Parts: sequence; structure tokens; C-alpha cells
Amino acid sequence: MKVGVLTGGGDASGLNSAIRAVVRKCEKFGFEVVGIRFGWAGLLELDTVKLRYEDVKDALRAGGTILKTSRTNPMKMPDGVKKTARNFKELGLDALIAMGGDDTLGVAAALGAEGLNVVGVPKTIDYDVPETEFTIGFDTAVNTAMHLIENIKDTAESHDRIFVVEIMGRHAGWIALYSGLAAGADLILIPEEPFSLKDITDFVGKKLVKKGARSVVIVVAEGALIKDYKGPVIKDASVDQFGHMRLGGIGEFLAKEIERTTGAETRAVAPAHMIRAGPPTVLDRLISTRLGLTAVDLVRERKFGYMVALKAGEIVAVPLSNTTGKTKTVSMELYEEAKIFFE
Repeated sequence: MKVGVLTGGGDASGLNSAIRAVVRKCEKFGFEVVGIRFGWAGLLELDTVKLRYEDVKDALRAGGTILKTSRTNPMKMPDGVKKTARNFKELGLDALIAMGGDDTLGVAAALGAEGLNVVGVPKTIDYDVPETEFTIGFDTAVNTAMHLIENIKDTAESHDRIFVVEIMGRHAGWIALYSGLAAGADLILIPEEPFSLKDITDFVGKKLVKKGARSVVIVVAEGALIKDYKGPVIKDASVDQFGHMRLGGIGEFLAKEIERTTGAETRAVAPAHMIRAGPPTVLDRLISTRLGLTAVDLVRERKFGYMVALKAGEIVAVPLSNTTGKTKTVSMELYEEAKIFFE
């Protein structure tokens, strides 16, 4: 059996652990493994590399993906899905393991509908893929973000200064909420609950005047929404092939508004891609390994059209159709729990 493997969308720490596991398990079963470079672009352009365990056995230490990645979307190209399907057959693939988030898995589901043998593996630092309690890269990203916020808190306290830290999170505020809570941020703003500028400036004013605080650290997800504003703050109006706008700038926007309203010196920091990569945490390495191993089991069992997922500590298979076109967002119950610290 000849098995292809690709990584699509943004890079994420832990992907190399999953690739390594796929190669190891495939070799055990006597399967040949073809690495497809740069995600769906590699399948469109037949950019491939043969993968052997000897070559990838130490890859789990590194962040990113040894197979490279891109945000190429075959469904936005003329005959893109059909060309991808033709190249699948030209490469002689019996199955394809696609590692990615909603966009990558959406393409995988479309190819499955074309009759191709596809298995999905959930990867996104945003933690917003439904039907799974783990996505590759989230644990590393949230731990890195937590440490960065802690560093900012030290500087904020040293200078009696206000900081607004902008964290990745387009439609879901998981990274901002988890890292902000763990680091002891004074306020966390997420896309799931729009806020008013007056509420934010009143919050800062109350902290400085009534509570005698000398520093304030606010964490805001890049996709957080301001009430009465049309959409999120964006850097430009261009979109990628999956229709996503380039977010960013809400941290700087809030910092200027806070300083203008309160008179307190306020700075904005946006770690952005710094939280995406780096050596994976133990959790990202271990669960990613388990996901990769189980993905090969599904291939061997010819159980296609499924995504491997973590549920209640077990790796299970869920239909790809249950995971695409949906977003797992922060529940309001969880956000309300966090608000006890926003006083």
C-alpha cells in the first residue's frame, strides 16, 4: 500500500511527531510513505518526497513541519479538486493522511466525496476543530503565550504601565483565555463576546483609581469584536484562498484608546507567530504521536472519510463530515467562570 501524508494551513508544533508516527507505523505494516510538500499545493504540483523512518526519527524535537505547508485551496481553483484527484491517482496513492484544521480537513472531505481514500488528523493552534479534545499545536502555543504574558507582566509592574497583549485567535478565544488565565492577566477579551470601548476604559480607570493598581495587563484575541463596529479590526482587506482576512491591530487600537481616555501610558504587544512554533511540549509530542499511529490503523482497516480525535483520553475516529464547516468556540459558561478575576 502507498500512503501519502501532507500538512496544510498554519504550521504547528507537534506535526513532526505525527509525521514520524505515521512513517514508523507504515513501515511496520510494509506500506510505502510519500510526503507531499507544501500541503495541497504539493498535490497540485506533484511536489513529493519519499519518507523513511531513519530520516524522520528525530524530527519530533522540532516545531513547524518538515513537509512544509501552505494555505493553498484546490476548491478555489478551476478544476482544482479534479486535478488534485487526478494527481492522487497519478502518484499511485492508496490513501492520504491530511493533517490540518478546518480548511485542510474541508478539502479532505471534498476529496473523499470524489471517492478518494482520505483520513484526517486535527491540527490547529486555535483549538477550534470540533469533535476532539486535542488539536496538534495548541498546547505548545498556549504555554508559549502564557510565558510571554508573564514576561510582559514583569515589565508592566516595573514601569507602572498598561499593556495590551494581542494573541492569535480568529473566531475562538481559546489561546487568549487559557494563556491569560494561567498568566494572571487582569482582563481577557475573546471573539465569543463583543465588548464596548467604554467598558474597557472604565475597567482600566477603576483599576488605577479605585483599586490603586499601578499596572494593568489586558489580553485580547486578534478576532475579538467591538460592539457597534462592523467586523473585526483588520490590517488590510485582502483575503487568503480560504476567504480569511488578515487580522491584527486590535491590540494597538485598544492601547491608543485607553491612553487617550485615561491618560495612562499604554503599550501594545503582539507576539503573533512567535507562539506558533518552537519545540513541542510533552503533550503535543505524545498525543500527536498517538493520532499519527491511529491514522495509519484507519488506513490499514480501510476506514476512510474519518478524522482521528482525542475523547476522554482515548483516540477515536469521527466522520470528517462532523468536523468541517464548524468551529468549536469558548462556552459562555467557561468565560463567565474566568470573569471572577476581571475585577
